[in-house]
Amino acid sequence: MSSSGPVRIHYHRDFDGMVSAAVLANALREKRGETPAWSSVNYDQRDDWVNFSSHERFAIVDFHFHPRAEYWFDHHPTTFLTPELRAAYVPNERWQWDETSPSCPPLILAHAERHWGFVVPERFREMAEWSNVIDAARYKSVDQAVFGDTSALRIARALTAAPSPNWTDELVEAMASSDLDSVARRSDVDKCFQRAARNRDKALQQFPPTVEWRRDHVLVYDASSSQIRRERFAAFYHYPDVHYAVGVIPTRSGFHVMAGENPWNPPPVQVHIGEIMERYGGGGHKAVGGANPPDLQEARRVAMVIGEELRLAIVASRT
Repeated sequence: MSSSGPVRIHYHRDFDGMVSAAVLANALREKRGETPAWSSVNYDQRDDWVNFSSHERFAIVDFHFHPRAEYWFDHHPTTFLTPELRAAYVPNERWQWDETSPSCPPLILAHAERHWGFVVPERFREMAEWSNVIDAARYKSVDQAVFGDTSALRIARALTAAPSPNWTDELVEAMASSDLDSVARRSDVDKCFQRAARNRDKALQQFPPTVEWRRDHVLVYDASSSQIRRERFAAFYHYPDVHYAVGVIPTRSGFHVMAGENPWNPPPVQVHIGEIMERYGGGGHKAVGGANPPDLQEARRVAMVIGEELRLAIVASRT
């Protein structure tokens, strides 16, 4: 049961994290006597991680482990920022980590069922299935990834045109109380989806000139200009022969380096991108990851270095 005040759920600001927050909020409310609130968290908040959220009881989902978290669930292999934090983790009825899970909501649902007796609504199972597709890039094709029109994909697309960082908090509340179709039909979601779809079309047109180089099935691009729209799978849409794409994009907090393997043309040798990104203060999974270098010059340098490392790995696999 709850103690000394409400608990705030901090979630990573994407579809996976939002669903995680919604399902955990329901489980905590129904089975743990909690009164949850929620707000998003992102990589730029790790700088003073030891003192993170020191003023409140909190939970963390789909993000780095914190030893003061009342509840914590994650599936990222790079979740532990230090060896000491890794040593502090012991699975229990409030903490669970499973790096084999394609997304975070399924492990929360399984944990809540097993440890708390939570009866999972069918709408949460649907959200978890789509979270696996979206977070692990398990799309049937690049066309589904880019042009998909189901409710879950409309919501995920709408997030790329969010009107403010706090908008996702509203959608978590909607997901906690209704199904994906209802959330997708919200006027604000539809408005953002329509804007995001236009941005996607423009991004596809703008992508080829951003390519810095393409060698040995590795592509590096620079989309750091605020005048350039971004599309996550543009590289694989235009260049289906590519195994890896590495790029620089702007964010609200600076510049982000992202790298990922082509889900529809995987590389002959898999390099752990998340571990590479850890060297630059980021993280991720084997197949995808990102980091936020301190400035644009460093972001461009990091992207080039990572691209070359991936290229050499592919070349080495042929010998």
